[in-house]
Amino acid sequence: MTITKGDRLPNTTFTKMTENGPEAVASEDYFAGRTVALFSVPGAYTPTCSAKHLPGFIEKADALKEKGVDEIACTAVNDAFVMGAWGKSAGADGKVTMLADGNGDFAQAVGLTMDGSKFGLGQRGQRFSMIVKDGVVAELNVEAPGDFKLSSAEHMLGQL
Repeated sequence: MTITKGDRLPNTTFTKMTENGPEAVASEDYFAGRTVALFSVPGAYTPTCSAKHLPGFIEKADALKEKGVDEIACTAVNDAFVMGAWGKSAGADGKVTMLADGNGDFAQAVGLTMDGSKFGLGQRGQRFSMIVKDGVVAELNVEAPGDFKLSSAEHMLGQL
């Protein structure tokens, strides 16, 4: 079942790269007591994700925070090493937290997976964004396959 606006996020574990290596991040703790702008991409370093999606949130980070967002996070079904390297190469440090969903547990738990086998990607998370307030989905923007409109930083700014 796909998560909807008003639902509480399920408890899963992300991994983020730190100076000490990969670190587990419990979703229940991560989203508690604050507003998080979360966006999901099908894969790190893929064309739309690298050229538009992540750069848009990096560029709009200050504007999102001025509208009440405490943290901006990007997730993908990639490992923490890849997510960490992608964040560094894109200049995300200090602006967007890179949360690896290596096994796709989060994407599966929220019902937003896609089959990228045709492109050699296997099971991935769909392209989407959400505003999460204290662990509850306040806004949810799921893209149609191949689209990039609703999950952008610009669209999210209009929702805040």
